[in-house]
Amino acid sequence: MATVPAPVLAPYWPIVYVRGYAMTPAEIADAVSSPYMGFNVGATKLRQAWDGQVRRHVFESPLVRLMKDCGYRDIYTDGTEIVGPVPARSVVIYRYYDNADPDLGAGKAPSIVAAAEGLRDLVHRLRVQVCGDDAEALAGFKVHLVAHSMGGLVCRCFLQNDAVSTPADRALVDKVFTYATPHNGIEMAGLNVPALLGLWDMNNFNRSVMADYLGLPAGSARVDSLDGKFDPQRFFCFVGTNHSDYAVALGLSRALAGEMSDGLVQIDNATVQGAPRAFAYRSHSGPYGVVNSEEGYQNLVRFLFGDLRVDGVLEVEALPLPPSVQKAKDAGHTVRASYYFEARVAPRGANSYALTERRCSTFSAIMRSFDELLRVGQAGLDAPRSPVLFSVFLDTSKVTVGKTVVFSLELAVSTTGYTIDQKLWLDQHVEGEYLFRDTLTIKTTPTADGWNVRCQRTDERWSEGVGTLAEWDGTHYWIALSSQKGFKARLRLELSKQAGWGSAVRQGQMLLNR
Repeated sequence: MATVPAPVLAPYWPIVYVRGYAMTPAEIADAVSSPYMGFNVGATKLRQAWDGQVRRHVFESPLVRLMKDCGYRDIYTDGTEIVGPVPARSVVIYRYYDNADPDLGAGKAPSIVAAAEGLRDLVHRLRVQVCGDDAEALAGFKVHLVAHSMGGLVCRCFLQNDAVSTPADRALVDKVFTYATPHNGIEMAGLNVPALLGLWDMNNFNRSVMADYLGLPAGSARVDSLDGKFDPQRFFCFVGTNHSDYAVALGLSRALAGEMSDGLVQIDNATVQGAPRAFAYRSHSGPYGVVNSEEGYQNLVRFLFGDLRVDGVLEVEALPLPPSVQKAKDAGHTVRASYYFEARVAPRGANSYALTERRCSTFSAIMRSFDELLRVGQAGLDAPRSPVLFSVFLDTSKVTVGKTVVFSLELAVSTTGYTIDQKLWLDQHVEGEYLFRDTLTIKTTPTADGWNVRCQRTDERWSEGVGTLAEWDGTHYWIALSSQKGFKARLRLELSKQAGWGSAVRQGQMLLNR
């Protein structure tokens, strides 16, 4: 009888890391030479402390931190990959580029479809390695997929292409986390990578080619949909917003990708429709890259293992005009405006990272027009396009005192500028003037029948205060916000327990009862 490893406890399933695109033969050789293909690369971030001294913040790498914090291990021993039983808390590096190396394979890089088929087969092999012949364990087995850049497209091909996988194959995947994946292709200087550009497989990022290997309808204008094949709520997109520190191709990539990108992938192309996402001032790769960042790691472990999700949406009720602009509007002139919404969320105790950060200064703020917010009919909408400020995953086990989970939300609303009769109004306008700006400390405490949610506005009050109780309507929690200028809005919060945590508790109790 086969040896059966220790029982599996959700949500600590095996993690399979799928690396990104290697363009040239030299880059492929470097990738193949690395045992962990970049998942072991850390970073040292410099920051200034209160006394003016520059302190180092060392991020050891996602791999090392998963080993230290969560008890994971690799599957290498004595110079080879383990082919026998492995523990559930294993990190597996999917080495699909090995075949592109003439010493280890045929010397040809696999297609996206071939790589996806290999990923499918790897998941099935891993299932047997972890579960052995335990029928109950085999039936409940899951895996987490974590991918950088093109690796996320390999994962999507596996999950979406009916020629590659069946619903039973896809059911083996619990969650997917992507770093800087071009889910809607890559654009340079405003143009999508041409389909004919087959050199080094760069046409993998052309939308018509992507639609084919993702199993989407030919001619799809966008290819960032999971097409109902995988639940987008179990798919997380981590997005970089720093184009300036991406040094690939001597800076040509960041110049062509532009400011609203990570230096390669535009912000608008780095997410999957309907999936939670987070933003950080990080570049596509390199010493300031998304994978080797504290921000990326904190989102990764909270999404995979956290037990609480909080979504924040701002429903705007009033957008006041400066007195002189209001006077022109009252006189019958046509006034037009759009607005920036900036949001930064950090859990209490985080002094070196934020879970998500969208700012005008990094060209990542959310923009909405007045019509999209308050005159939906004129914008051709059925409902307002209320900005989704954040979707964050938290872990109540991190709370050291009491039961309350605390996080801060820095929220700012400003205008892109006003036009009067199609002319930009400059006479009395102060660039960057805010309609609303404050830091909200949000405190959530579990109760017998839900949550106690309180909010303290802390730009002018201490965060230690009790705060104001949020309104509960049976589905959402609401926090009223306003400014002396006349801005009014309501922050809508949705709190939900994550299934993985409950599964871990239930399985733990089941083991104790054996």
